[in-house]
Amino acid sequence: MFAVRESRVDGGRVLLLVGAVLRSMAPPRRKHIFRIPAPAPAVIYVRAGFNRVLAGEFAALKVKRAELVVDKVEAHSQGDLRENFGFKAAKDAIRAVDRKMDELDRFYLRNTFVEVDPTGWLTKPTDTLLLGHVAVIEKEDVGTNRKHRFTFLVATYGETGSDPETGIECLPHNSPLAAALLGLTVDKPTRVTLPAGAAVLTVRSIRNPTQQELDRLLAPIKPPEFAED
Repeated sequence: MFAVRESRVDGGRVLLLVGAVLRSMAPPRRKHIFRIPAPAPAVIYVRAGFNRVLAGEFAALKVKRAELVVDKVEAHSQGDLRENFGFKAAKDAIRAVDRKMDELDRFYLRNTFVEVDPTGWLTKPTDTLLLGHVAVIEKEDVGTNRKHRFTFLVATYGETGSDPETGIECLPHNSPLAAALLGLTVDKPTRVTLPAGAAVLTVRSIRNPTQQELDRLLAPIKPPEFAED
């Protein structure tokens, strides 16, 4: 029950509801509802040159921000800011660049990056599934018993290429599926929990890629992309 307390203000009477129940009904602040926790630090394997690309992207964003500041100052000098669309556009663009610079900075400081040379993937042992292997994977969804079959190259961070000649697709090593597959051996079904639900994974074959397959699968290195707010 609520407690009722009487108070007098300027000769009038005010009834105040007091109690823990009333306080508990107050909605939480939005920042606690929608804040997404930062990813945990990780060791990320990248191709040689990735760190140079990352540094180049950050430098390009700094140049772009400086240009936008000039645009903002010029727009500011043109009059009433309430209807100055150029000023608002420049301000929004600066905020977008700042967000991306912050994301890149956090991404770099949070993680440990290990550069690898894909030419080493051509002759790796194939006893267990490792970074750089081509593997045929069977995935059976628990509950529906639906089966899927894929051929993956377990690749470095950010690789999304596919080879139309062989049907091989790149699977970044830090994806949930790759994390569940790495270390498995051939023909040993393993039950795992993936973001889409429980599944049974079976590695049907493991082999090394050919140089021609790598040439078709590995695209030029690009800086990371982050989801928009």
